[in-house]
Amino acid sequence: MTIEEAEEARLAAFEQGYSAGWEDCATTREAEDARLRSAVGQSVQQMSFTYHEARHHLLESLHPLVEAMMAKVLPVAARAALPQIVADQAQEIARGMTDIPLTVTANPSCIPAINDLMSDRAGLPLNFNADPDLTEGQAYLKFSDGETRIDLDEVIAKISSAIDSYFSANPEETSHG
Repeated sequence: MTIEEAEEARLAAFEQGYSAGWEDCATTREAEDARLRSAVGQSVQQMSFTYHEARHHLLESLHPLVEAMMAKVLPVAARAALPQIVADQAQEIARGMTDIPLTVTANPSCIPAINDLMSDRAGLPLNFNADPDLTEGQAYLKFSDGETRIDLDEVIAKISSAIDSYFSANPEETSHG
């Protein structure tokens, strides 16, 4: 073998080794990239699951509190608000009426509070009718052309139903939605 042939063989071996090293490096890098992408994907999926799991547990723990508020706070607030709502509605109805009496029908326990509020509105011809069958969240305003029904119990029931629907929705919706 001549010096030139030996040099060519050495260069060819070097080139072959360099190419093999480059291919090995590229293959190793692709494998490492794939491993990192998989690890990142798993971490994101795990974080997402953890978030949804935490959200689900939070909603589950809030459910009794919201139910208790619906059962205790809202009815009390409605009973307190009924006299003012009746007074406002009666005032609105009476605007177009002058001498036609308006009959307010409510639970006997609500009549005094409604009467107190209505006494400030002089000139309204009012009659009161106590109806023990009505709850403390219901009242009727009757006049010559018809009547207006105020039913805060129904409003509370609808709110309660909406909350129950939310908390009893498909578990996948509340835990992953």
